Amino acid sequence: MPVIVVAIGAVVALIVLIVLFKMVWRVAEPNEALIISGLGARSKPIDGVDSLGFKIVTGKGTSVLPGFQTSRRLRLDSRAANLEVSCVTQQGIPVKVRGVVIYKVGDDFVSIANAARRFLEQQKSMDGAIHELFTGHLRSIIGNLTVEDLILNRERLTSETRGSAADEMSKLGLIVDSLQIQEIHDDAGYITNLGRPHAAKVASAARIAEAERDQEATQREQEAMRENAAVIRDTEIKKAEYEGQVQQAAQQARQEVILKETRNAELEAERTEKRLESEVRKPADARAYEQVKLAEAEREERISYAQAAATEVQLKAQREAEATRILGEAHAGAIRQKGLAEAEAIKARAEALAENTDAVIAQQLAEQWPQIVEAGAGVFGNVDNMVVLNGAQGVEDMLAKALTLGGTGLGVARQLLAGLNAQNGANGHNGVPAATVPVEVPKED
Repeated sequence: MPVIVVAIGAVVALIVLIVLFKMVWRVAEPNEALIISGLGARSKPIDGVDSLGFKIVTGKGTSVLPGFQTSRRLRLDSRAANLEVSCVTQQGIPVKVRGVVIYKVGDDFVSIANAARRFLEQQKSMDGAIHELFTGHLRSIIGNLTVEDLILNRERLTSETRGSAADEMSKLGLIVDSLQIQEIHDDAGYITNLGRPHAAKVASAARIAEAERDQEATQREQEAMRENAAVIRDTEIKKAEYEGQVQQAAQQARQEVILKETRNAELEAERTEKRLESEVRKPADARAYEQVKLAEAEREERISYAQAAATEVQLKAQREAEATRILGEAHAGAIRQKGLAEAEAIKARAEALAENTDAVIAQQLAEQWPQIVEAGAGVFGNVDNMVVLNGAQGVEDMLAKALTLGGTGLGVARQLLAGLNAQNGANGHNGVPAATVPVEVPKED
């Protein structure tokens, strides 16, 4: 319990302190100044000037003792006062001037003190005081100016007005942010008449300018029409050129299409040719190349085999020649005896030939008949192809002619022998023909 009581007492004391602080502490906003008067309310002297018995606080907070001190707020923001003055110019022309004054309380302590002494409880009366102040100054200044000055040199009016009211504004603690003359009006119509010559001049210049503009416009319209006609002509020409170009482009496009189709056909033909090249020609060339290589290999094999066989035959021939030589020497005597016997037989045959030439020749022809027929058929040995026109009968005729070579040879032999006999008779031989009789030479095995 004591702890709770202490806590409650502390909270109550804190709340009381906060309430007392809120009652005592005052804070000045950025657009206002606190004016504190009462017991002990004194400000420090600023630039040797005292605040005359009250305290000024701006932009911060301060404590105010209730019952002993009083705190009031003086606004420092801008204010606006409308001016409407009826006065007479230097020319005696009555005019009405409307304007506006934007003012505020100065930011320094002197201005704030001056404004506080005069307007602290009557801040709403500031606009009326400013209106009366500037109205009097405007009347005095406008009385020394002409209407032309008011119209053409408003900056002079505003600057002179601000300058003449500056001292009084400083005493009131106020400063002018802006003074604008919005309107100057006269009931006599002086300002209106003042502008009429210029307006007439301007109107005349405007009419002249308008006439000139109309003339220029007419000329421009004519030029525009000519230009439009020229543009239309150029457009038609360009249109015709464009149509020609379009037709030419279409023809070129058709030609390009034809060229592309031709090129595609050529490419297709090339592709077909390449396909045939790869699928038919190259395999055929490969097979032919393979056959050639196989044939060459076979030929080389046959050559190698023939060379080996020739070498073997040569060696065998050498061995057989040696054996034949030995055998020939062995048979030499027999052959010589046989030759002597054959010589005797030839001599007997020669004698028989002298006695009966036809019988001997017929005997020799009969013995050599196969060789004669073979020699007659030799003329057909170099014939590769023979065309027989009359079929089997032609073949029979050809064979018959080949076989008759033997009879023809017999007639030729007889004529030769008759000629030899006649020659021998003329040379003085005793009826023995000098015909050469073939001698059969034995062959070596």
